[in-house]
Amino acid sequence: MPRFTPFDFGVTTVMSLFHQDWIHDGETAADVVAKYLAQSQDEQALAVRRDARLLNRLPSPTLEVLWEAGSQYMPAFHLVGGGAEWTRTVADLCDARLAAHAEVRALTGADAEEGAACLDAVVAEIEAVRLLPAEVRSALTECARRCSPDLAFRVLLKAISYAPAEITLSAARYARMEAIGSALRYGEFVVDSVAYLVEEA
Repeated sequence: MPRFTPFDFGVTTVMSLFHQDWIHDGETAADVVAKYLAQSQDEQALAVRRDARLLNRLPSPTLEVLWEAGSQYMPAFHLVGGGAEWTRTVADLCDARLAAHAEVRALTGADAEEGAACLDAVVAEIEAVRLLPAEVRSALTECARRCSPDLAFRVLLKAISYAPAEITLSAARYARMEAIGSALRYGEFVVDSVAYLVEEA
């Protein structure tokens, strides 16, 4: 059974909200997320909350590295209370959104999986992207080991897309990423988000 969406999901969709024009979507970062959640289906709010709760296992400095790596223009952390406080804010916004609906079904099937069987493969891909700063690779690895391989892999895809230094992917590396995405039962547009970086033969 596939996931509830063929596109990205969870906290990485929240990271994507913070582009160069994000301020036009709300007065504060929390306003932007609340607006997004209000327009999202229950499954998306549940997926964001699950990811945020998993991320709360990590220390605040590590969270800040992940949020910055996965976003184009993450607001300054002194404006959102730091990495841990911001991650809790996202989880709380999900709670508020879900509380407004009487019957919200829990995530099931592929949507509830964390990808434990893919841990080694995900960590290997993180370590292979040498153009990402060492602190980003370290934070992603910690995320994979302490949160979930699925979440770390999705943040990795964002980090590759938004990296200051242009990253190219060999066809073989992209094929490995597609295999991980297939094992995690991603929809067709998740790993595909970095297809434009594949080197031409």
